[in-house]
Amino acid sequence: MHVVILCGGKGTRLNEYTEDIPKPLVEIGNKPILHHLMSMYAAAGYNDFILCLGYKGDKIKEYFNGNKEFNIEFADTGEDANKAERLMKVKDKIKGDNFLLSYGDDLSDVDINKVIEFHKKNKKIVTLAAVHLVSPFGIMEINEIHEVTSFKEKPKLNHLMNGGFYVIEKEIFNYIKPGYDLEKETFEDLAKAKQITAFKHNGFWKSMNTLKDVIELNEMFEKGDTPWIK
Repeated sequence: MHVVILCGGKGTRLNEYTEDIPKPLVEIGNKPILHHLMSMYAAAGYNDFILCLGYKGDKIKEYFNGNKEFNIEFADTGEDANKAERLMKVKDKIKGDNFLLSYGDDLSDVDINKVIEFHKKNKKIVTLAAVHLVSPFGIMEINEIHEVTSFKEKPKLNHLMNGGFYVIEKEIFNYIKPGYDLEKETFEDLAKAKQITAFKHNGFWKSMNTLKDVIELNEMFEKGDTPWIK
């Protein structure tokens, strides 16, 4: 089962790093986030990767030069392609009827094999890992007489969001039309057709979008708090 990773974006919110390297090579501890992500899949038993390259893709090739840890096929999918376009460009490289898909800047302790089992049971075109939205701010609770009774620092909210870990049938390519955006249009069409199901994941998930995220992930790594490492 191939693991397709979209790692071609420019990462403009991380200009501190991405002037020189692509976002997936920003390090957590001693390794790029992309390496951490691939190790997560390999630990679950999935070691065949298609990396959809774009911005500074040669840097990713250089990093994995001489690699013996993963089976990697590099695909140059263009600097300005969107997610759907990148996926279409590797369509013929994907073997089998289904595949795993991830973005190159998310980490989680989600059990990939449980997501696959859930996918097979529900028989939809797409299964995604749904994670709880975390408030970027602390919140407080107030009682009926307006007394502040507690403070909660960045709590998980009841709302769920797309965690960016997918199991996908190759039928998805029938839903990707020219110019389509993967999430805004393809997934919307699949949702209308009732062809997306959500695996609810209550554990760890974090995306690396800003300098603050990089700092927080590195602080976790330094403390040995690395739930994504199996």
